[in-house]
Amino acid sequence: MMKGSQKSELAKREQRLAYKMLLPTLVILVVVALYPLVNVFVTSFTDKTFASSKKAEFVGFDNYKELLSVKIMKLPKVENEDGDMVYENPLRILPRKPMRYKEAFQFNFFGNRYVFGATNPDFLSSIGNTLNFTIWSVLLETILGLVVAMIVNIKFRGQGTMRTIMLVPWAVITVVSARIWEFMLMPTRVGLFNMIGDWLGISNGSVSFLTNRALQLPTIILVDVWKTTPYMALLLLAGLQIIPGSLYEAAKIDGANKFKQFIYVTLPLLKPALVVALIFRTLDALRVFDLFQILLNNQRYSMATYNYFQLIQAKRMGMSSAIGVLIFILIFVFALIYMKGLGVDSDD
Repeated sequence: MMKGSQKSELAKREQRLAYKMLLPTLVILVVVALYPLVNVFVTSFTDKTFASSKKAEFVGFDNYKELLSVKIMKLPKVENEDGDMVYENPLRILPRKPMRYKEAFQFNFFGNRYVFGATNPDFLSSIGNTLNFTIWSVLLETILGLVVAMIVNIKFRGQGTMRTIMLVPWAVITVVSARIWEFMLMPTRVGLFNMIGDWLGISNGSVSFLTNRALQLPTIILVDVWKTTPYMALLLLAGLQIIPGSLYEAAKIDGANKFKQFIYVTLPLLKPALVVALIFRTLDALRVFDLFQILLNNQRYSMATYNYFQLIQAKRMGMSSAIGVLIFILIFVFALIYMKGLGVDSDD
């Protein structure tokens, strides 16, 4: 039997070897990822202009203040020209100095009317759009992906063909699939959905999916679910296939029905694959750009498309860098929540 000191020395040698083998990867990571990240952080504290020779000035946290400053103020009632009592115009209530606040939305609370003001309502809206998109798309894709994975995991004739067909939506380039959906969602009978709605008599054939604000986000989520569910199914299918069939046989002998087998056998053993799928898909959804940019074209922003707008159209590279930093922080927070909440960093 090997002594403890010998084991310790062997473990140290293996550890040193691991560091040496990882060193080239770490060097590449520092050059490719760390340097640009640090540069973005530094630029976010300046007023640098994109594609300009103008010298950048240090502005401190001004970019972040413009993005995140908010105020909630009570709206008093005033008498209008007709003698009726109405709520005051928010523009007269919200501060204009040192930064100008704009109305984001109004709400009632305990019989009083309040205005939620922000120095950059578009950015706050982009955060809400991104989080809504992420939560609903990942939830639906996980549920549907699990259903699809369990179906194609059953042995049947043509199983291989079915798995191949399942991956077609995911294999199509996002830009191409977005253009296809844009055509199908056209607000006339030329669009597939309006044509079907008119044929079934459930609509007048002129539903505007991409310009009606109430329908924009559900439509974008639907498109993403169609495209990305096969990806989730593929990851979960890999997890299902490593679960031994003998466990299901033992559970069946013990009197467990299909539902109990799913709860007490499938889900616990599928957890590692499920965690990986959730992390990958959530972090990808938080960076969503192409669907919003192509289908909505600045009618409604995600955080990534608003970042693009500030950089390319407004030429505000410092502001764009600040948005990039906030996106990075949001993604980092979500990653930590997943790893802590789902036990990714445990040794079990």
